[in-house]
Amino acid sequence: MTNDDGLIATARGLVKTYGTGETAVRALDGVDVDFRRGELTAIMGPSGSGKSTLMHCMAGLDRPSAGDVVVDGERVSSMNERGLTKLRRTRLGFVFQAFNLVPTLTALENITLPLDIARRRVDHAHLDAVIEAVGLADRLGHKPSQLSGGQQQRVACARALVARPAVVFADEPTGNLDSTSSAEVLGFLRRSVDGLGQSVVMVTHDPTAASYAHRVLFLADGRLVGETVDPTPQSVLDALGALRATGAASVAVSGASA
Repeated sequence: MTNDDGLIATARGLVKTYGTGETAVRALDGVDVDFRRGELTAIMGPSGSGKSTLMHCMAGLDRPSAGDVVVDGERVSSMNERGLTKLRRTRLGFVFQAFNLVPTLTALENITLPLDIARRRVDHAHLDAVIEAVGLADRLGHKPSQLSGGQQQRVACARALVARPAVVFADEPTGNLDSTSSAEVLGFLRRSVDGLGQSVVMVTHDPTAASYAHRVLFLADGRLVGETVDPTPQSVLDALGALRATGAASVAVSGASA
């Protein structure tokens, strides 16, 4: 299946409940959401709003209790475990707060590891483009212990991109980094979209990180409550302030192109 409508991933009626009976927690409460191809989308919301749960359900890392998830034309929500494993290995990229690099491998070996595991040939032209975008050409022979935190996370980002995934899911990718390293990683993620045509969905709590996105979606109490287009750190802060002031009822769409 392919997706030619400009959307890389969608969810309809997405529900995720943890536990049963009186102790049940409804982490997602009927979410409808679209993610566009070739865009960097940020997901924000208060702690416990469901933002990481949404990303995990979209990425096939967690199964929804109800609803449909489609990624690049594939219905993720109805796949068996073997199908999900193949999807994650061949069509999706992941970047997490922890770098998850193999300490005994060089930066280059860490970058190409997904291709080695899948026994796929390296597209050297694409590899070179990713390495250029990540800005680590002079560190490829270094092991993780010889790299800064920002450099390690950029290696992790390059690893996520090297297999040409349909979409990269990034969960708090700058959570362990200082402001300088964060800017390096976020700049790379945005360049991977603008220059390499990648699609990225990023969960973050940081308004500055969110300002690198084309669009910011806001969740509260398991529901999608608004968005900001062409965000700035201030417009994101304003939207978060509106969420708190209105009790998470809604946030109006804002931004230069809204």
